[in-house]
Amino acid sequence: MTLERQEANGIATKPHFRPRMALISLVLLAGLGASVAAGSMARAATTERVVTNRYSGLAIEGYDPVAYFIDGNPEVGLPAYEAAQGGAVWRFRNEGNRDSFIAHPEIYGPQFGGYDPVDLARGVTVAGNPRFWLIASDRLYLFGREDTRDAFAANPAPFLKEALQRWPALENQLAQ
Repeated sequence: MTLERQEANGIATKPHFRPRMALISLVLLAGLGASVAAGSMARAATTERVVTNRYSGLAIEGYDPVAYFIDGNPEVGLPAYEAAQGGAVWRFRNEGNRDSFIAHPEIYGPQFGGYDPVDLARGVTVAGNPRFWLIASDRLYLFGREDTRDAFAANPAPFLKEALQRWPALENQLAQ
C-alpha cells in the first residue's frame, strides 16, 4: 500500500522503519557491488599472458598439458599434482607429467599462452579452449572454436607466421 493510501485510510501518518525493506535494499546493494567486482575480475582475467580460469587460477581449465602429448587426449589433472609456472597453476595426471612440464614448459605448455593462434594472426586475443586443440611441429595449440582449429590444421604456416609477428605486441598489452 502506498504512503498516500495509508494516510487516506488512517494507517500511517509518517514513514516508519521497515526491516524487511532495509534487508532487501542491502541485498540489492551487495549484488550491485558484486556485479561491479565481477566486471573488474573479468577485465583482470583477460590481462593474463597465460589463459587461466579467473576463479580458480588454473591454467587451461585444469587440463594436463603433457597428457595431450602422451595420451593424445585432453585429460583433467589432479589437485595432488600441481605446479606454479608462468603466473598460473597447472594440474597434471601424475608426478611424471608434472616433472616433465617443470623441466620443459616451453615444449609442453600451450603456445602463445593458450590463446588461439588464428585469432592472434588477426590481431586479437581469444582464449583457447582446451577441448579444441592440435599438436603441430611438436607444439600444443589451443583454439577458441572448432572452425579456427580446422582452418589452422589445413594450413598452419600462414597463421603461425602472422601470429608470431603479432604475439610480442599482444603479449605486452596482456601484461598491462
